[in-house]
Amino acid sequence: MSPFQGYRGDGVLAGVRSRKRVFATAAAEPVTAAAKRQKRRDEPSLDAVPDECLFEVLRRVQGTRARCASACVSRRWLALLAGIRASEAVLAPAAPAVPDLNQEYLSEDDEADLMDHDGDARERTLEGMLATDARLTAAAVAGRLASVSVRGSHPARGVTDAGVCALARGCPELRSLTLWDVPQVTDAGLAEIAAECHSLERLDITGCPMITDKGLVAVAQGCPELKSLTIEACSGVANEGLKAIGRCCAKLQAVSVKNCAHVDDQGVSGLVCSATASLAKVRLQGLNITDASLAVIGYYGKSIKDLTLARLPAVGERGFWVMANALGLQKLRCMTVVSCPGLTDLALASVAKFSPSLKTVNLKKCSKVSDGCLKEFAESSRVLESLQIEECSKVTLVGILAFLLNCNPKFKALSLSKCIGIKDICSAPAQLPVCKSLRSLTIKDCPGFTDASLAVVGMICPQLESIDLSGLGAVTDNGFLPLMKKGSESGLVRVGLNGCESLTDAAVSALAKAHGASLAHLSLEGCSKITDASLFAISESCSQLAELDLSNCMVSDYGVAVLAAARQLKLRVLSLSGCMKVTQKSVPFLGSMSSSLEALNLQFNFIGNHNIASLEKQLWRCDILA
Repeated sequence: MSPFQGYRGDGVLAGVRSRKRVFATAAAEPVTAAAKRQKRRDEPSLDAVPDECLFEVLRRVQGTRARCASACVSRRWLALLAGIRASEAVLAPAAPAVPDLNQEYLSEDDEADLMDHDGDARERTLEGMLATDARLTAAAVAGRLASVSVRGSHPARGVTDAGVCALARGCPELRSLTLWDVPQVTDAGLAEIAAECHSLERLDITGCPMITDKGLVAVAQGCPELKSLTIEACSGVANEGLKAIGRCCAKLQAVSVKNCAHVDDQGVSGLVCSATASLAKVRLQGLNITDASLAVIGYYGKSIKDLTLARLPAVGERGFWVMANALGLQKLRCMTVVSCPGLTDLALASVAKFSPSLKTVNLKKCSKVSDGCLKEFAESSRVLESLQIEECSKVTLVGILAFLLNCNPKFKALSLSKCIGIKDICSAPAQLPVCKSLRSLTIKDCPGFTDASLAVVGMICPQLESIDLSGLGAVTDNGFLPLMKKGSESGLVRVGLNGCESLTDAAVSALAKAHGASLAHLSLEGCSKITDASLFAISESCSQLAELDLSNCMVSDYGVAVLAAARQLKLRVLSLSGCMKVTQKSVPFLGSMSSSLEALNLQFNFIGNHNIASLEKQLWRCDILA
């Protein structure tokens, strides 16, 4: 057959259909938007399915991934999924008859195991603008959450009872719930938590004015496993809720009630009396309680080990005295008192005398505590290990020396902060104490403490391992160098010299030479006279140094290079914030420290964003703050 046979002469082979493109003519009627909407309405849609039917479908959806995918379909699906309680879900068969081999198979057991080992899966935190009902509901739909924290709330679409109820239905295994500054959550949401989450162990509500005693009563009745309760700045909470918690929650171990104006002696006394067998930690702050509450604590607090009393203006000396003499605080190990005018020398001495297990005492803004009780306090506290005194203006070095002279052999830590009475004494006492057990000494922001007082520290504390002299602007090399020469028999491990503006490189060099073999933490923030010479001494002698803070010092690129070149130095944390002489020239030296560096602060210097990005690639395991 000829190759031209069947050719029609119009460019198309005979018997072959023409494939010309067909174009719509200009005269064709355009499709209007209204017609398109009508067409979509006429098409089959799940929107036409009643909620009851869709509920039956969704409660049969198995697995976290499938539920999350379903929740993303629409707000309607999300709302329906949020309303499904765990008891209403229909369990799937043990295994599918015909598994889909094209997809990776993940059984419910595997999924549950994954959730247990994934910290993010078991815990959720919503903060600020991200704290909305939609996000909380979506987290609840995934299920199996053990801990949820809501901190703050979106101003327009914040967390309400709807989100809390969805959380309760979706996560019946919830063990910890934190609600901070969530003003739209009411008793209804808390009651739903109580009705569904019977395993709840920890509840923290702060700044929730719509929660009242009614919500706490519901929690008391529905959450028998509750161990820790924190209530702060909740104006609707009064006494009945606390009394119900004490009656019903037999496992309650810790309670903190702060700044609740309607809580008084009835609520505190009722709680402590009922929970006497288990309550181990109590914090009361900013409450209208009187001596009666402290008397109840002293008599019924037989299990209390940690007690904090802060800003209780109506509690007097009699309250503290009765609390101590009631002989109930036999297990008390730690006591903190802040801004309580009732704590006097007599009251403090009584607490020490009748609390035989007391190991830690923290006193802050106690204006009536003076030197008069410190000697007796030291003699009575036979197992005391730590004493912290802050903003107590009547305490002086005379009282502190008397305390150290009479303290027990187990005493380890002394901290004096912002005490204006701590100043140089004109004449030394006849007998200086030698406290060989003291391991940690902190003297911070005491402007009257100068070189004359610092010189005797080495004599009275020969076994120091940690010393913090932050904020002592009057201390110079003349007082610090003798301390280093006398040294510590065991070697200093932690030294804080923040804000000691008068110290120079000579002081740091002496420190490195005397304690370089043991020094692990050194902070020099704000020491404006410290230069590269100190870094040279550190690199030569400090083989154990792990953390170094050089913020706002006069070190430069040369000093950074010296640190990087010290092979025996394995710094994990380094701060160069505010070091204006550290520039982009330090980038290669910092990059060479990739084997050990874990945290690096480069704020407020001249390295530049481009160099920071380059450094992040080199120090990929290091957390860089810039």
